[in-house]
Amino acid sequence: MLRKLFLLLYYGFAYHLPDSYLPLIGKPCNALRIFCCRRIFRKCGNIDTINRHAYFGNGAGVEIGDHSGIGANCRVPHNIVIGRDVMMAPEVLIFRGNHRFSDPDIPMIRQGDEEASPVVIGDDVWIGQRAILTPGRRIADGTVVAAGAVVTKDFPPYSVIGGNPARLLKSRKT
Repeated sequence: MLRKLFLLLYYGFAYHLPDSYLPLIGKPCNALRIFCCRRIFRKCGNIDTINRHAYFGNGAGVEIGDHSGIGANCRVPHNIVIGRDVMMAPEVLIFRGNHRFSDPDIPMIRQGDEEASPVVIGDDVWIGQRAILTPGRRIADGTVVAAGAVVTKDFPPYSVIGGNPARLLKSRKT
């Protein structure tokens, strides 16, 4: 019951407050959003930022590690695992599922949804603005996801990835 109350407080009020980085009032707005999320998420470390309009569904399965944040206007699924030291820029979209479409004799709207695969983001990850992560992705430790990248497969740790579809641009480890 308490979780539902904080969901109502978050989406009804804190969600709409000004940007976390706005001078003078940004920090208190961010603090209120974090206060709510600590009571909504399954696991919530000592997080840095939950920026305005961050959407995470009912938040029941969200796990987020220390010193991580969710950028403004991000949409993350309610069953995501976000590691430590993760930077998520504004407008990142992370999808949790997809529609079935395998039978052309049945309208797609009637085929239902595929099994929801959770997205797992490792530690020390930077996800650039407007990046898109498809269902079931595992973003390895130390990865940089370039702005606008569409991630449709997994990459090794310490990768720098970008493009549509995302490809390996270089490794951070030489």
